[in-house]
Amino acid sequence: MTAPRPVRADPASRATLGKAADENFPVAPFFLPRAWRDDLMAVYGYARLVDDIGDGDLAPGGADARALGVAPGEAGDRLVLLDALEADLARVFDGTPRHPLLRGLQPTVRRRALTPEPFLGLLRANRQDQLVRRYETYDDLLAYCELSANPVGRLVLALTGTATPERIRRSDEICTALQLVEHLQDVAEDLARDRIYLPAEDLKRFHVTEDELARPTAGAAVRSLIAFQAERARALLHAGTPLVGSVHGRLRLLLTGFTAGGLAALDAIADAGFDVLAGPPKPTKPSLTRQAGAVLLRARREGGT
Repeated sequence: MTAPRPVRADPASRATLGKAADENFPVAPFFLPRAWRDDLMAVYGYARLVDDIGDGDLAPGGADARALGVAPGEAGDRLVLLDALEADLARVFDGTPRHPLLRGLQPTVRRRALTPEPFLGLLRANRQDQLVRRYETYDDLLAYCELSANPVGRLVLALTGTATPERIRRSDEICTALQLVEHLQDVAEDLARDRIYLPAEDLKRFHVTEDELARPTAGAAVRSLIAFQAERARALLHAGTPLVGSVHGRLRLLLTGFTAGGLAALDAIADAGFDVLAGPPKPTKPSLTRQAGAVLLRARREGGT
């Protein structure tokens, strides 16, 4: 049983799913079985919808709000939309959801016996985004990533029937790293939304002010700060790499793609001289290919087969 085709025919849903091409890593690459691709895209569609609501990036026209039963006068209220989405998520598990993307998610949830917790974590992260604009410590930021990123990796393991406590731990390291990388790429974009995902304690350590983050190009202090944060993300990706070696076949290739995508994005940040203010550095295909090979070698060396 695959996800219903009308989900992809819906214009707003198609716009949401189309954002998969802009991610640092392949969301549902061609080499996976069709059922896996459909399940991954169903989960991606939900996660992307949550983020788009939280960021105010929904497709124009109000189709998503209407699908969720939100009145036109409240369609601009992100917390109202998130509440409506949570109510529709409950219907995924015990009824008939309203939004096309959640109707497409329902067969995946039932087929894979998924639980609500990781989906609710993504909602909590985006509610937090409406209320928390700065993070004082690195630990505070990691706690946010526990909600905003780690549920996605846990869902991938659940979809593929490969979840174990050790794999979940390694997956959390990779997913947290990928979230940190995205934060580094999007410093200017996030600041335009009055959000900073660089710990305040580190801004102080590197003598970086918020005004410096608003400049068109990064000065020496900002570049040093970004380099420091990039190294943290790289260390987490390396720590999570044994996950790749613990699985086999096409799933190993998929997880290699996720990990290599993060490393290639870090390469792009380094190649830009750690100046992320001029625009988000994007990974190149040669870098992605090179990092994929390195991830596979490292996975084998660190205990994989």
